[in-house]
Amino acid sequence: MTKFNKNKLPSRHVSVGPEKAPQRSYYYAMGLTQNDISQPLIGVATCWNESAPCNISLGEQAQFVKSGVKNNGGTPREFTTITVTDGIAMGHEGMKSSLVSREVIADSIELAMRGHCYDALVGLAGCDKSLPGIMMAMLRLNVPAVFLYGGSILPGKWNGKDVTVQDVFEAVGQYQAGTLPEEQLAELECVACPSAGSCGGQFTANTMACVAEALGLAVPGSSGPPAPHQSRQHYGEVSGAAVMNLLEKNIRPRDIVTLPALENAARVVAATGGSTNAALHLPAIAHEAGINFDLYSVAKCFASTPYIADLKPGGRFVARDLFEIGGVPVVMRALLDGGHLNPDCITVNGNTIGENLKDIAFPQNQEVLRTAANPLSETGGVVALRGNLAPEGAIVKVAGMKNKIFAGPARCFDSEEECFDAVREKKYRAGDVLVIRYEGPKGGPGMREMLQTTAALYGQGMGDKIALITDGRFSGATRGFCIGHVAPEAAVGGPIGLLRDGDIVEIDAEAGSLAVRLSEAELAGRKSHWRPHPVKIASGALWRYAQNVGSAERGAVTHPGAAAEIRCYADI
Repeated sequence: MTKFNKNKLPSRHVSVGPEKAPQRSYYYAMGLTQNDISQPLIGVATCWNESAPCNISLGEQAQFVKSGVKNNGGTPREFTTITVTDGIAMGHEGMKSSLVSREVIADSIELAMRGHCYDALVGLAGCDKSLPGIMMAMLRLNVPAVFLYGGSILPGKWNGKDVTVQDVFEAVGQYQAGTLPEEQLAELECVACPSAGSCGGQFTANTMACVAEALGLAVPGSSGPPAPHQSRQHYGEVSGAAVMNLLEKNIRPRDIVTLPALENAARVVAATGGSTNAALHLPAIAHEAGINFDLYSVAKCFASTPYIADLKPGGRFVARDLFEIGGVPVVMRALLDGGHLNPDCITVNGNTIGENLKDIAFPQNQEVLRTAANPLSETGGVVALRGNLAPEGAIVKVAGMKNKIFAGPARCFDSEEECFDAVREKKYRAGDVLVIRYEGPKGGPGMREMLQTTAALYGQGMGDKIALITDGRFSGATRGFCIGHVAPEAAVGGPIGLLRDGDIVEIDAEAGSLAVRLSEAELAGRKSHWRPHPVKIASGALWRYAQNVGSAERGAVTHPGAAAEIRCYADI
């Protein structure tokens, strides 16, 4: 006898009563029994595909989730969605699809869940945008839900040191500079990514996996084990069991993801020197819960949180190293001990953050993580900027940076390709501020990441000698004085689109400012002569995205969000 009342669950619409006989016939066709159909139907959504190592193990991990669901009174229904893998999409037109894929992932999971009336959701993700995409779907649907990260890749070994894909991108710049022979570049590319799993530093995927735990949407400790570790099987089982417990107790994602939970997540990003993309994804996740938590809300948390984890790209260690000393729970323990974490937020295992961390001890005799009282720096690894060049804000990752103030003449490029060609041919000077514009959410469309360009600069030995600003984004693997998310973007007439070569740009990551030495009258005069660029893509998904997407300041979202909804899916 099931402990769940199907008459109160969404799946009643496809499984209860004589009139649902046609729907039940489809389930019998797939081998389900009468008992299977009488139980809650649980969506198990994965991003399994053969696009990249990030996703290749997710199908196998989903089987353990399904086992956890079955053993606790549910009937799992597995389905897949897309991903766009940033490391492969980087540096060409494919990157226009990356951020758009976040919305498509969320939309496709929503449609699959709505169409089949599933009662709860476990989502498994690997690549960068699939993590926030799945979490956004969970908040949008608001059925009981658990997130599970597929795990990071193991580091490669080259010349006696740990390497990641970041090293390969930067090696391209070294090759262009003539300091790395082509045969050594070929050696590195063959060993940098030795297993399944997502990029190994504190890049976007690992950053958002930390976010999932900090928000309370993932089982504590589940984001730590690398993809090849057998302990991932255990976390699959536990995640399947957890979603059934949430369903029994009717604990929903919007009960878990509150404003204090979002602040916890932002603090974990800051403490680990995480990706600037978190400042885009956290507002988007909040939007799905009807919570106003924009770039400045994120930045406020960053500004009051110590940077304590010495992780790549700004530091020395990789995700596996953090896992081996205790993973995200020890980071949260350090923040809690320092008074930087709210312990009262509930999580998917039914406990509060404080209860989960009660028996976690700060690890001794290691160099990966410091205490909040002895940080790498007093404030977080990411800083928000504002000024006459970014009235709606911009963001820079300062983790590992020594100099946080820069001023120089602008060199303006209206696409990433134009800038990369100049970098490759070394047509720039030390002290320049490279400006890449018309790459924002609308202008790209799709807000491309610029890792190919920033990594080439670093590989050429110029990473600390120039600055780069863009209305596009940066990879979590980007390092150096690189400012992204400049808003308003050029495509809507933002000041970044009014810059001319030689204008003096001033960046102060200590004071939080981004400005150009021009009067308001001069900027207004230029604005009166500004005309929009022709639309680059006039059909299909990218066109539709460009018509609907909002500012990066609020997460580059494409719909009104939970604040405007009349009824969420969970209440059908």
